[in-house]
Amino acid sequence: MSDTITAEGGAATNGRLSHRQILTVLSGLMLGMFLAALDQTIVSSAMKTIADELHGQSLQAWATTAYLITATLSTPLYGKLSDLFGRKPMYLTAISLFLVGSLASGMASSMYELAAFRAFQGLGAGGLMSLALAIITDITAPRERSKYQGYFMAVFGISSVAGPVVGGFFAGLDSFAGLTGWRWVFLVNVPIALAALVVVSKVLNLPHVRVKQRVDFLGAGALALGLVPLLVVAEQGREWGWGSPTSLAMYAVGLIGVVLFILQERRMGDAALLPLRLFSRPVFRVATMVTVIQGIGMFGAMMSLPLYLQIVKGASPTQAGLQMLPLTLGIMVASLGSGALISRTGRYKAFAVTGLGLMAAALFGLATIGVDTPLGVVMAIAFVMGLGLGSSMQTLQLAATNDVSPRDIGVATSSATFFRQIGGTAGTAVFLSILFATVGDRIAAAVRSALATPSYVAALAQHPEFAKQMAGGLDVNDTSFLSSLDPVLARPILEGFASSMSTVFVAGGIVLTIGFALVWLLKEKPLSDKSAMEQRSEEDAAQLALAH
Repeated sequence: MSDTITAEGGAATNGRLSHRQILTVLSGLMLGMFLAALDQTIVSSAMKTIADELHGQSLQAWATTAYLITATLSTPLYGKLSDLFGRKPMYLTAISLFLVGSLASGMASSMYELAAFRAFQGLGAGGLMSLALAIITDITAPRERSKYQGYFMAVFGISSVAGPVVGGFFAGLDSFAGLTGWRWVFLVNVPIALAALVVVSKVLNLPHVRVKQRVDFLGAGALALGLVPLLVVAEQGREWGWGSPTSLAMYAVGLIGVVLFILQERRMGDAALLPLRLFSRPVFRVATMVTVIQGIGMFGAMMSLPLYLQIVKGASPTQAGLQMLPLTLGIMVASLGSGALISRTGRYKAFAVTGLGLMAAALFGLATIGVDTPLGVVMAIAFVMGLGLGSSMQTLQLAATNDVSPRDIGVATSSATFFRQIGGTAGTAVFLSILFATVGDRIAAAVRSALATPSYVAALAQHPEFAKQMAGGLDVNDTSFLSSLDPVLARPILEGFASSMSTVFVAGGIVLTIGFALVWLLKEKPLSDKSAMEQRSEEDAAQLALAH
């Protein structure tokens, strides 16, 4: 293997950027990350409306699944390719694919087309977040990095609130600028992506060491064989049945793919898509394990809390998004505050430990909320959840990338993003299954208790249509009728949902408690004062001196 030194855009090759230069690069990266983070929430709040418009309610899950599959699979590939060919061309590729996919999705005329276009969009999304983190890792020293990663966490938090608000707004419009309102859920990405392309093209001029190495296409194929069935069953298993023949076949194919992937990565060595030697490093290994667990708990909470606000508290998607503002505030306060303290002290383990502890405590706190819990209490617990997430998420990323060679930054960063997505997918599937597996019985128990009260019996007598509906079995997949239902009749249903969501939050709290226990095993490796780019530059200079 031989290296040739090239420069992306003619940047100086000493690897040192000023604070102002870093902030300039950061402006382009934040636009790209905002695209990826916003899309995760903006589409979900509008999907029911989109499916109604395209006459495809039964197919709507595939539009989400297609995006999830391509985004997850492409994440490690972007990391490896950016290590080989440079961050800038791969980042511009990711933005361009996302732009074209967004434009096509906004023009879709059927759910089949939308699923295909969302899959294409996902090919770009896989690189937006992981490459942004890899680039900031390239240009900042670990000691200073948390200050800048705090901006990314702020973008992540803002998008989690803005997505439901913007998605609900456009979904509620009959038309906007001559197009059906829901189409702007995708088209709003276009001007942001264009701005990101312009900014990144102009400011992302970094030196790059071109590595002549084979691309692990067989590894990518084996990864696809392993992950696609598992991601599909994670999204569809509740409908198919987790023990159905279809689900069992998916498990078997996925397991074969995972085994083949591990064998292929062992055979490829340094050229592997996810080099197995990285997992022999204790800090990287522990940080990755905790990242998966954190992803399960994080996505479980961020999925379940909006459901509670919308179903139990009767909020619209837009209102629920605004009510999540305390969570965003907690993320911003903790990420910026911990970043400044890590930069000042060089110590980071305490923030990872504290963050996981706060997240677990917040989920156990959410397990106590019910129908009558004041909204202020719920928002206060959400703020604590945000504090935990803001303290730990960037810290685990910092620990993982600080433990690897500067030439492995891309693959290490994409691995962290990849495993967090896997955890999030698994967490969402498991927690939704717990919710819908228990809610029917919980509602039935609440109704039996309510039947012992005269007020409920009287209300039921006044609404014979609802009594027939209850006798035939309540469809918990569509709760829109609750907004117009007599509050007395709605009360047992809300209690059933609140009870099931408490079970979900307890499960999430237990998962994060395991993460809290594991994170104590994280060894605090001293943070370097040199960026990955500086370290690579010094290595290249040393090799050049030896060659002469």
